[in-house]
Amino acid sequence: MSARRRNDLLLEGREIKARLHVDHQRYGAHIHVDWLRFTVNRRFAPVPSVELLFPKADNGIDYQAVRDGWSETERMNAHSVVLGRRQRIVRLLRDLPDPDYAASSQAFTLAEDVATILGPEFRVDTLIQGGKDFYRFRIDILRNDHPVGWVGFLSTSTSIRGQAQANTLHCNLEGMACTFAQSGWLDSMANYIELHRGLLTRVDLAADFFDGMDHKGHEDAFARFAHEYRSGLMDHLGHRPQENMAGSWLSKKKGRSFYLGSRESGKLTNLYEKGKQLFGKEDESKWLRVELRYGNQKRLLPAEILRRPASAFAGASEWHASIVRELELQAVPMPVKCEPCLPTQTVEAEVTRNARWFMNTAGASAVLAFMNLPKNLMHSLFDEFEHKLPKRLSKFTRAEVASCYEKVFTKLASSGRASPAFA
Repeated sequence: MSARRRNDLLLEGREIKARLHVDHQRYGAHIHVDWLRFTVNRRFAPVPSVELLFPKADNGIDYQAVRDGWSETERMNAHSVVLGRRQRIVRLLRDLPDPDYAASSQAFTLAEDVATILGPEFRVDTLIQGGKDFYRFRIDILRNDHPVGWVGFLSTSTSIRGQAQANTLHCNLEGMACTFAQSGWLDSMANYIELHRGLLTRVDLAADFFDGMDHKGHEDAFARFAHEYRSGLMDHLGHRPQENMAGSWLSKKKGRSFYLGSRESGKLTNLYEKGKQLFGKEDESKWLRVELRYGNQKRLLPAEILRRPASAFAGASEWHASIVRELELQAVPMPVKCEPCLPTQTVEAEVTRNARWFMNTAGASAVLAFMNLPKNLMHSLFDEFEHKLPKRLSKFTRAEVASCYEKVFTKLASSGRASPAFA
């Protein structure tokens, strides 16, 4: 790593620490959101305006020029910057096919809305970049001209899953965006996500101990964590979560991490030396962070997490609640529970068995009855059975069965296991 790059990282680390200190002292934000991802279906996405897509020269420039005593050259340069951004957007959108144009317009609007919620330090890049996470394109959200988030649109895949993804917009806000957003942004973002029926896919909640944590009779905090894990203090609902240790646990020079839970379960906690992560192995601070990552793998994440981050943190387990108490915070635990409903794959498996039995065993008889029975007898059969489900499907709701019934029949028909009449 070059000396210049290292100096940049050190300055960035100091800026982050100073901002967090201010938030702790001024707003009492000891549990803060450190990463946020959400997805919005394009049907409910914000509608782009002409002025937003094709901005005219900002009259505010002339006002600012008079107020601050700009020269004519400075005023014209400022107008040129705004005009240049507009022309780049027009050229990019002009070359896109109509469906892609609509998606990019919505993505620009979403990015602008999010940047406004984050605060005046943030703006949207006028250039469309290559996508991430299987989205074909992205629009970056910038702070100090550096990307701190992005909005993805369209899909790199033409599969059924890719087509579904193409109907969504995805917003990813990194730690720098969350840390330096203006006061009150979490409530505004929660309201915005609910307004557009968005779905949270990831929320990281961080608890910072700038002066370290109580060792509670152990050599250091990490020895304490290991003891608490072995003693069952980190168990939740009678289950002991997965654990993993990473970093230089013997030399203690490069930073240590203690992982609790797993990404697959949608709840992962990382206890690590934040000071060494930001400032390197030379850092002598005691700064520790307990970071809880919620994912949507097995949960529906409510936007209320953003309004009540301390409560969501405390609701993860009794051990997490003890961390909140250690910060001397008052919070009512808000559990984010796993979904109790049966997985979609289980419903599809049973429906597939039923459909295959019908096609291979009962199909010919059903068609024969349909063609030869009088209408009144057919109606009586419908009246008798329309509110009943086959025994193997009775453990599901009618809505769960209906959600995949046609898809299963279509799939079996397309594979040649039934006549085209079922397609």
